[in-house]
Amino acid sequence: MKVTLVQSDLIWENKDENFNRFKSVLSGLYKTTDLVILPEMFTTGFSMNSKQLGEFFPGPTFNWMKEQSEKGDFSICGSYISKSDEDYFNRLLFFKPNGEYSFYDKRHLFGMGGEDKVYTSGRERVIVNYLNTRICLQICYDLRFPVWSRNRGDYDVLVYVANWPDIRKEVWSTLMKARAIENQCYVIGVNRIGHDGEGLTYSGDSMVINPHGNIISSIGPNIEGIVTVEISMEELTAFRKKFPVLKDADDYLISP
Repeated sequence: MKVTLVQSDLIWENKDENFNRFKSVLSGLYKTTDLVILPEMFTTGFSMNSKQLGEFFPGPTFNWMKEQSEKGDFSICGSYISKSDEDYFNRLLFFKPNGEYSFYDKRHLFGMGGEDKVYTSGRERVIVNYLNTRICLQICYDLRFPVWSRNRGDYDVLVYVANWPDIRKEVWSTLMKARAIENQCYVIGVNRIGHDGEGLTYSGDSMVINPHGNIISSIGPNIEGIVTVEISMEELTAFRKKFPVLKDADDYLISP
């Protein structure tokens, strides 16, 4: 499966401008890849202004992603601000080119940034089956909580979309390598660059890590760019058979 990472700056709380920027990038990827991954809150940046920016489901971002997926003949995923009655979610939407979709609501909300005061925590892990590959969807701060991402033999790829600040960039790469090793899976992290409206700086450092913990593809820091990498389920299966550590893993029960 060919996976394309899109690392970009985000225009603060300006959906139309972000739609236009990403549309320009994605038009060059039409019919060339299988999956495109965008950063966390790719339409607004990591904003706590949920009441003004939240969208009922479906809404403009839902429709835009559906259109891009159909035109590009690829799946696409990225998170945005979704609302339902009085609840707001940091929602990661995964669209397939045939119109099918899944979504994951961020479980671990970043309390130090006030996210838990504005958004509602998700209750379910979500795994998408696509091209004979099982993809587990996660968002940013989820990366710090390994029990939530524990591979129970139910996924092959772990995806993190993020607005992960530059000041903690070493934590970003270290934890992704750990998640790949402990779960015997590919880990894909897509982070933004630039500055947001709260004064935070982001360096990107988007990357793909194999089950051995090695970075097999990456986008350099502080640059807008894309990279496409092919991940091999045959290689993953062979490694798991040769070194079957998951069979010795502890069982964890996650409360809703």
